[in-house]
Amino acid sequence: MKATRDAFGKHLPIMGKKHKNIVALDADLGKATKIASFGEAHPDRFFQMGIAEANMIGVASGLSEYDYKVFLASFGSFLTGRYDQIRCSLAYPNRPVVLVGTHVGMAIGKDGVTQMGLEDVSIMRALPNMVVLNPASYSETIKVIDYLCETELTSPHYLRLGRQPVEDIDIPFEYGKGQVVLDDSDGEFVDCTIISTGCILGDVLKVAQLIQQNSEYSVRVVNMPTIKPMDSDMIITCGEFSDFIVTVEDHTIIGGLGSAVSDILSENIPTDLLRIGLPNVFPESAPPDDLYDKYGLSVEKMTKQVIDALVDR
Repeated sequence: MKATRDAFGKHLPIMGKKHKNIVALDADLGKATKIASFGEAHPDRFFQMGIAEANMIGVASGLSEYDYKVFLASFGSFLTGRYDQIRCSLAYPNRPVVLVGTHVGMAIGKDGVTQMGLEDVSIMRALPNMVVLNPASYSETIKVIDYLCETELTSPHYLRLGRQPVEDIDIPFEYGKGQVVLDDSDGEFVDCTIISTGCILGDVLKVAQLIQQNSEYSVRVVNMPTIKPMDSDMIITCGEFSDFIVTVEDHTIIGGLGSAVSDILSENIPTDLLRIGLPNVFPESAPPDDLYDKYGLSVEKMTKQVIDALVDR
């Protein structure tokens, strides 16, 4: 069990040794976001900006003008709270800066709503030029970091990372593409397709296994690490080979993965859709398992929602 933020902290310093133009900016949360490890390895290319995220974003934009590949990190809720600076200094001029938002979703638990990135995907999806990436595991995050460091980026990227340790599922990563990670029918028609993004994938795979064991319904699971641009072809194919689609995200259902999938289905192949995620509320400060159970994201609650919806169709 490893956290996706740990992959970032482990691999960025390695890529910094290979690419001398990589610089890192921290907003006094380096040990939590794990960007501090880059500073330990490359102190001459690490800048401590203090608790001043708005200023950090402006500095990152300026550095990118001089061909530095800039990574900046803070909690997802703190970064996206600086919407004006992101919009005007990164998205509008289309600066190739990587914003790393950690401590996202209800999975951070007792830290509470002010620390939870719950609307970060919605905010970043709405910005022109912004790319949104949400890897599911430690191994997939390593591949995403490779992509970000090895590719000549032409736009700002938001990388969403979790604090909680999750199962290290080895998944191939291709920018802008989803991957089928479980298929109950060898590519044929299935009763239900579950589309997942981010660290909750391991739980989604458990849901799929329970559906297989406790019902006669066939199921397919798709991992969607790139939320914007969304893999429209994959979504349309899911609609063609399934009567019922479920989206799962540790994020509000307003504007996140579920909304993105709904946009594509409604315009191309209308399909029954169930969105599982946080409803449009602020959750409590509580242990993650308790929050997942209350808001329907525990393995048991997700399984029941999917089977009940299939029975009712």
